[in-house]
Parts: sequence; structure tokens; C-alpha cells
Amino acid sequence: MWHKPQLLTALADLLMLVAAAALLAAGAVWLVRVPSLPVKQVVFVAPLEHVRRGEIEQVLPSALRGNFFSLDLESVRLALEQLPWVRRAQVRRVWPATVEVAVEEHKAVARWGEGYAEMVNSHGEVFAALLPESEMRALPLLSGPPGTGREVLERFAAFNEALAGVGERAVQLSLSPRLAWQLKLENGMRVEIGREHPKSPVGPRLERFVAVYPSMVAGLPVLPTVVDLRYPNGFAMKVAGEGKGK
Repeated sequence: MWHKPQLLTALADLLMLVAAAALLAAGAVWLVRVPSLPVKQVVFVAPLEHVRRGEIEQVLPSALRGNFFSLDLESVRLALEQLPWVRRAQVRRVWPATVEVAVEEHKAVARWGEGYAEMVNSHGEVFAALLPESEMRALPLLSGPPGTGREVLERFAAFNEALAGVGERAVQLSLSPRLAWQLKLENGMRVEIGREHPKSPVGPRLERFVAVYPSMVAGLPVLPTVVDLRYPNGFAMKVAGEGKGK
């Protein structure tokens, strides 16, 4: 072997690579364990509207374990996303001793279900959180079977768009377990739209009512308390103290 210079050179190169790898491994272990590189601050890149400092102080200490290099960023992210108003969090290291956090808060657009502790965000996701009672009451109320938050929110927007043409606005929309739609308007009127049907979709059914609203409903001495759109070619109205009429 000593008479083969090429083999000796290759062996020397290999030994150098092994030594370098060992040094790198030792350096990595040192960086992970060294106590002189602690995380000194957590910085939020934007002000938080609903998440409170006290809530953050409750969940972060247990997640901020280790030094700048060994800190588990995924644990920090998951801890923050447990907070009621946090929809999503992004966490990254900023040299030499900072953890930077970007939080996307839920944007509540409606109450959900019973309307006490659950809301729907702008993505149609249901989440549990609280607002001051006055702010909660100002939000529309939506409800439906589990997993229908996005569909109910989209329908609510579509129905309100149709009603805007006659100056009315929905404040409640519910989807029953049998998938029947019911609206409540700001003026107190309840509109029974019913179930989706291929021959009579709920959208056109409401649009038909809106088309005749100025001439048949708005001019009445007393607005109907209930409007039933579950008819193939018309609708029924009920005025307080009176029977139904088509």
C-alpha cells in the first residue's frame, strides 16, 4: 500500500472528511447544549386585537425550552394556536436571541349555533371565543349541522345580496338537520325557504319573492310575520292575527 501514492492520498482525504464530520457533529452538540445562547425575547410582528398578553404568558413558557438553536419552533406554534382567537401562527428564529411570531387572528363575521360562545370567521370556520356582549349581539346569527359553517356563510352572503335590491337585510340564517333554509330579516319577518331541489333551487325561489316584494309586500299596512317560499309556483304570507294567503 505504501507504494501506491494514489491510494494513500484517497485514504488521507477520507480521514480528513471523517475528522471534519466529527468536528461538525461536536459543534452541533455544543450549540444545542450551550447555555449561553438563550432566547431573550419573543417579538410579535403586528399588534394583536383580541389575543391578550396574559393568555400568551400562560402558554409560551412551557414551549420556550432550550436555547436559540434547540428551541422547538413547532411546539411554540402549536402552543399559540391553542389560544381561542389565534387562527394560525408562524414562528422563526432571528439571530442572535429572538423568536419572531406572526399571528393571524380569527376575523369574526357572525355568531354560530346558540350564539353564546361560538363564532364563524371570514373563512367559514367555526371557532370558540368570546366578545363583549354588545359586540356579539351586533353580529348576525348563523347555525347549521356540524361542518356546514362555510356553506351557511356563503348562502348568507348570497341571500343578503338578493335582499339588498329591496332594501332588506337578513340577520339570521339557519340550516336545519333536514337541510332546510330559514331566514330572519332585520324587520322581524321570517322567511321559510325550504330545502334545495333540482327543479326549484333555493336561490331562484328567494329571487322570485324579491321580484314581487315592492308591489306585493312592501305596500301592505302590516308586514307579514312569516313568508313561506316552499311552493313550486308561488309563496304564502302570514300576517299576525290573520290566516295565510298566496
